[in-house]
Amino acid sequence: MIPFIRLPNRNLSNSNLSNSNLSNSNLSNSNLSNSNLSKLIFSLMIGMTLTACGNTNQSVDDGDSSSSDTGTAQVTASNGQVITIYSSRNEQLIKPLLDQYSNKTGTTIELVTDKAGPLMARLEAEGANTPADMFLTVDAGNLWQAANKGLLQQFASPTIEANVPARYRDPDSRWTGLSLRARTIFYNPKKVKASEIYTYEDLGHRRWRGKLCLRTSKKVYNQSLVASMIHHLGADRTAFAVKGWVRNLATDVFSDDVSMLKAIASGQCAIGIANTYYYGRILEENPDFPVKIFWANQKTSGVHMNVSGAGVVANSDNPSEALKLIEWLSSDEAQGIYASADKEYPVKNDVPVTPMLKSWGTFLPDTMNVGEFGRMQTQSIQLMDKAGYK
Repeated sequence: MIPFIRLPNRNLSNSNLSNSNLSNSNLSNSNLSNSNLSKLIFSLMIGMTLTACGNTNQSVDDGDSSSSDTGTAQVTASNGQVITIYSSRNEQLIKPLLDQYSNKTGTTIELVTDKAGPLMARLEAEGANTPADMFLTVDAGNLWQAANKGLLQQFASPTIEANVPARYRDPDSRWTGLSLRARTIFYNPKKVKASEIYTYEDLGHRRWRGKLCLRTSKKVYNQSLVASMIHHLGADRTAFAVKGWVRNLATDVFSDDVSMLKAIASGQCAIGIANTYYYGRILEENPDFPVKIFWANQKTSGVHMNVSGAGVVANSDNPSEALKLIEWLSSDEAQGIYASADKEYPVKNDVPVTPMLKSWGTFLPDTMNVGEFGRMQTQSIQLMDKAGYK
């Protein structure tokens, strides 16, 4: 087993730094040069400052990292190469892959985990002094924001071009998707028949009055969904549908998909929209969970698809090694582990899905480029605000 050392990045006093194995000898053994040591100390100072200030950007999703995941960890190996990753992905989900890559290559990986917004703010504040080489997060909207802020650099990779379909990559080659997440419709079969369900926009019809549950519009997943609807339907038709959603709500919006799915199961509402991997997590613990999946928009635009993904940090000291890791994450070897770890779909076309995902059946996916979600994010947020979707 590769050593996995957790170094908290909150309340880092001088004594905490000493107790966190950051002595000169330990830093030397971790292949950290004086330059890298200076960057690490600067990064810790920035991290404490941003933690104290907090984050108020509602258009950036938390990712799947919780506040308890915030910290620094290290996967240690011995080839002399070090990659520092800023990640909003849950540490427990990504660690097995990083272990495997370090075992395979001998590369040491330093993993800093937090929510996507604070990580982007940290990269901006650190500038050229950042120790980060790679940014790993969820939702194309977050990846677009990072690229648009100048936090990611362009890369050329025939490997990624071969492994990842163009619609799941940045057209300007600053980031790539690494796993797929479908956001579709879920329903209580005791209250709704599958034959009654059609599309996302149809959930605004008056026959769903008092039956609909939704997650808050403040999360990037719904911002991206509505952006895709604007792309396919136009702003006017999308606004009409979203206003219908608001009228049809059975209760206040939820802060997360899991709570919303449980509300459907309890009968508090009959139908709603969620990411499939949240459903998969619930089923893993409770196979008899009384909610069914419905693949939306099968006769029109297809199921809304999004990604988790990564890019090489603009001010990386080790961009070539960061790109090698991203390329490996897109490979056959890594895709099955990467996708199945969180009940997601592989981004690479020929990688088999897990038995659970296979049991949900096949579906027609939306084929629009996911980078459009970020470009249209402001329009999407403004439309939902105007419609009263909180």
